[in-house]
Amino acid sequence: MTQPTIDNTRERILDQAERLFATKGFEAVSVREITGAAESNLAAINYHFGNKMNLYLEVFRERWLERTRRVRKNFFKQIENKPTPGIEEVIDALVRAFLDGPLNDEERNQHVQLMQRELSHPGDALKMVVEEVMRPYQQQVSDLIRPHLPADIDEERLRLSIVSIIGMTLYFTFARPAVSMMMGREYNPAFKSMLIEHIRNFALNGLNSLLKEK
Repeated sequence: MTQPTIDNTRERILDQAERLFATKGFEAVSVREITGAAESNLAAINYHFGNKMNLYLEVFRERWLERTRRVRKNFFKQIENKPTPGIEEVIDALVRAFLDGPLNDEERNQHVQLMQRELSHPGDALKMVVEEVMRPYQQQVSDLIRPHLPADIDEERLRLSIVSIIGMTLYFTFARPAVSMMMGREYNPAFKSMLIEHIRNFALNGLNSLLKEK
């Protein structure tokens, strides 16, 4: 008996659209180019996504956000057996989730390229990322750290400190070629361990300086 053919047109379009949007940007990529790379017809874009903008947003929703969920899941897995993780444990888990987490090199490169393109022309995709990923993640990290700080800590300064810690972590995660060249080191386990310790200590010093201002 002949097995039914599985139509993976939608997934092929998403795969090729992400690759092209990441390397060339939204405006520079045509629907014809995407469907050609995906080996599908032009009508497939309208059928599955409606238009190019909807396809672009779906790339972020189903590809970009999915990778961030995997990183966040890795973060919480590291502290799931610690009812009240300390500040060092929270920061260490956060950094490890990115630097030594679930994304491979190809995923990291595509992830950062796509976001760089969006940041150069911010729109609805960036709003989605901020609302569904950045702001919730920052809030979750803040909620884990806040119990170890004075009750009257300045909330805005705390949020800024968390954003700084995440930003530093993202830099060392996605700017690997530049960091490797500047430091003369490859991203082997020993170097990643050193970076994790460095970011943790730098972050702790920043939080301590925040406390001294009180």
